[in-house]
Amino acid sequence: MENKILATVDGREIKQSDVFALMQSLGQNAMQFNTPQGQKDLLNEIIAQELLYSDALENKFDQEEQFITVLEQMKKTLLIQYAANKLMSSVSVSDEEAKEYFDNNKNKFIKEKTVAASHILVNTKEEAEKILEEINNGLGFDEAARKYSSCPSSNSGGFLGEFPKGKMVPEFEQAAFSMKVGEISSPVKTQFGYHLIKVEKVNEARESSFEEVKENVKQQCLSQKQKELYIKKQEELKQKYTVNIME
Repeated sequence: MENKILATVDGREIKQSDVFALMQSLGQNAMQFNTPQGQKDLLNEIIAQELLYSDALENKFDQEEQFITVLEQMKKTLLIQYAANKLMSSVSVSDEEAKEYFDNNKNKFIKEKTVAASHILVNTKEEAEKILEEINNGLGFDEAARKYSSCPSSNSGGFLGEFPKGKMVPEFEQAAFSMKVGEISSPVKTQFGYHLIKVEKVNEARESSFEEVKENVKQQCLSQKQKELYIKKQEELKQKYTVNIME
């Protein structure tokens, strides 16, 4: 798209790209400005900022001691961030390094046990026991879930998907992780009511293969290398510059 000049303020050009840059900086609020009126509002805001800039220069605000102090503080902060980013970006991880890190840290990449389960949620134990009796007499669990469950999962036959430990309330989790595939629980009480739980699938904990977790391994390896480099750089700089820590 042509970078069209939309306005000038005190001889300075405001281009279409400036409006887009401001819109993108708004994050989730950007969409409300993605209209002709929204674009006009952003342009007017940029113009207002440029007018303040011209006024600040004319009044020599940039020469005031308070401004110079703030500017130096901001410059210092930005320079520290720039130096740190430059240091960290000098580190990379090869596939060979990642594989070695994986081989030495396989315990960090264990795939935890997961369970896939369905449930039926009702308000009372008596309701749950009655539904369980119907299921034992031939009513399909998914059909019973659609017919009786108060949980939105009833639309999919009560299916909750696959989950690891720590994702469900403790009472539900304790029951689900102690059951076998195809087993249906007796009523389980939680803060939400009474559940009948059916375990659809169990995936036991196992070691991951390198290819499964390669990107995660590389990120962890990179983080470790960056940390080591940062510590090493700090030690080098302490030898170069005087540091006095007051007791």
